[in-house]
Amino acid sequence: MEYRSARLRDRGLTEAMMKAAGYIDEELERPLIAVMNTWNELHPGHAHLRGIADAVKAGIRMAGGTPFESNTIALCDAIRTPQSNKYILPSRELIADSIEVTVEAFQADGLVMISTCDKIEPACLIAAARLNIPAIIVTGGAMLAGVHKGRRVGNQDMNDAGSGFRKGVRMTKEEMSALTDDLCGTVGGCWGMGTANTMACLVEAIGMSLPYCACAHAVDVKKTHIAKRSGIAIVDLVRKNIRPSDIMTREAFENCMIVNEAIAGSTNTFLHLPAVAHELGVDLPIETFDTVSEQTPLICNVMPAGPYYMSDLRDAGGIPAVMKELKPLLHKDVMTVTGKTLEENLEGVENYDTGIIHPISDPIKKTGSHVVVKGNIAPQGAVIKRAAVPAVMMKHRGPARVFEDCEGAIEAIRSRDVVPGDVVVIRYEGPKGGPGMREMVDITRTLSSIGYEDKVGLITDGRFSGYSSGAVFGHVSPEAQEGGPIALVRDGDMISYDIEARTITLEVSDEELAERRKSWKPKEISYKGYLARYSRQARSAIAGASLQ
Repeated sequence: MEYRSARLRDRGLTEAMMKAAGYIDEELERPLIAVMNTWNELHPGHAHLRGIADAVKAGIRMAGGTPFESNTIALCDAIRTPQSNKYILPSRELIADSIEVTVEAFQADGLVMISTCDKIEPACLIAAARLNIPAIIVTGGAMLAGVHKGRRVGNQDMNDAGSGFRKGVRMTKEEMSALTDDLCGTVGGCWGMGTANTMACLVEAIGMSLPYCACAHAVDVKKTHIAKRSGIAIVDLVRKNIRPSDIMTREAFENCMIVNEAIAGSTNTFLHLPAVAHELGVDLPIETFDTVSEQTPLICNVMPAGPYYMSDLRDAGGIPAVMKELKPLLHKDVMTVTGKTLEENLEGVENYDTGIIHPISDPIKKTGSHVVVKGNIAPQGAVIKRAAVPAVMMKHRGPARVFEDCEGAIEAIRSRDVVPGDVVVIRYEGPKGGPGMREMVDITRTLSSIGYEDKVGLITDGRFSGYSSGAVFGHVSPEAQEGGPIALVRDGDMISYDIEARTITLEVSDEELAERRKSWKPKEISYKGYLARYSRQARSAIAGASLQ
């Protein structure tokens, strides 16, 4: 067959330059496969990816292809300051763009992307959708949980380390050092169902990585095996011309949403899946997520929704076992990067522990893990992870405590200026207003660590970590910077919500809100460079927060 990389050989100087890089004629006659690696030295989720890339390249060569490796950026949601946090979500667009530019400039015939964490995995899906050449993703795997004082550390330990408090008491420097020594057991993505592992699971669920890839841990030799097989698979995809648009169909997105609800995935998927779908011309309105949630049982409760770790999910059979249990709900004839349908991939798959992966006949809960609520404070919607809300906070009414940023709210909570029963409102944290829609993980960790998780509600146009829990509503749309009603809330206004009824209400009359709007002005954006550009061009949270 004719490969598009053959065009490179039509120009003598181009061929000479490739030979100068070490390639020989026999390699240049084979399909040219881009291996886009997100390795860097500081990010624990990516520090091991050099070895994964070597395994991928070995597989490509085994199958008769020629690999070339290149790198792009990878930021860590946990390694940041409040200000640098603003760059995390916008980096998704830069990563996708850099992959597009590299692959198109070098006219690669196929593409393997190696990534692990929160914004990088969806960026790879966006790039695959946009380029629409044969592509496969190798996710880098979770870290193993650490052991602290004889026990595996869990979500509360992460909250304690993030807030600096344990049971409401500030930790000493020595206590903090001892905990952080033990918190992360190995390299890899964080060990629970945060956004990193959620997205790895959904990359597999949508058919863009090989079976069992998502739950193979970073230090598991099976990850190396999967990487080699992915290298072999991409050459086969090129020869068969199976493209991302053949795999990521509307039906595949629905499968993906079903799995997300069944595993209590991160609310960040409500940003990422619409952004990927947009590249393919697939419409995923926020209401679709809610419909899927009501029709999907929760069958797996990995932290923070439950007591289990990714290693437990791996041992129970991983995402193939989850999808086998969900099989009656799924579209089974969708294509995957194996070159086979989902139905074919699930043949012989077993669930090895029904205490971790429940059958749909005996679910943890009969409905899914997320809810979309609407009301006069969020006319276009807001998102909450129902599976991580304490039962006592499923319905609540309380006075608003309004803050223009996360830092002010944290200080008020720590000083007990926020009291049980309050509803904290944090605004101007959306895609345009932040700018960058930074993660509100610091405040949810603070609420948890001082015992307010079941006493205080939180509403924001920002977003949350996959590890956040509590009555925390994010993605409020329209955001404050666009003049959404959240911009008009004042201290003391009563706010009520009912998660099961899908309502959230600012108890202020339309007439009063109209009067307040007369004096409202958008926040002045003082940032320059990329954040200023992102603020001008970002779509709303419910549309995926991607650039227009």
